[in-house]
Amino acid sequence: MSLGKLANCTSCDALFVQSTRDVCPKCYQAIEKDYEKCAQFLRKRENRGSTLQQVSEATGVSAKQITRFIREGRISIANTPNLGYPCENCGTTIQKGTFCDNCAHDLKREINQQLDVDQRLADFEKERNAQGYKRKDHIIE
Repeated sequence: MSLGKLANCTSCDALFVQSTRDVCPKCYQAIEKDYEKCAQFLRKRENRGSTLQQVSEATGVSAKQITRFIREGRISIANTPNLGYPCENCGTTIQKGTFCDNCAHDLKREINQQLDVDQRLADFEKERNAQGYKRKDHIIE
C-alpha cells in the first residue's frame, strides 16, 4: 500500500504528502469553505439569477475558482440561467465544456481541414515513392 509522495501544493507551494489531491490539507479546507460560501449564496432563490461576477463579488471567491466548481459539477447551473463562465477562445459566456458552440465548430472545421491536408500529403508521398521505386526497378533492368 502506497502512503503517498512528497509534493508541492499547486495553490500555496507548501510541501506536503500527496495522496489523492494536488493541494495541501490547509488549501483544501480553504477551497471547501469557498465552495460552501458559493453554494449557500446560490441556494437563496433571489440569488439564482446571479452572474459569475456577481457570485464572485458577493462571496469573495475568485471567478476562476467558481468556474472550477461549475466544471467539476459541484455547482449546478440548472437553476441558475445567468451563471456561466467564459469560453477559452473568445470569452463568450458558456455553461458547459471549454468552448462556445461557434468556437467548437470553428475548431472542428480547422482540424478537419488539417486532416485533409495531411491525408493529401500522405497520398502524394505514397505516389511519389511508388514512382521512384518504379524508376529504380527500370534502371536496374
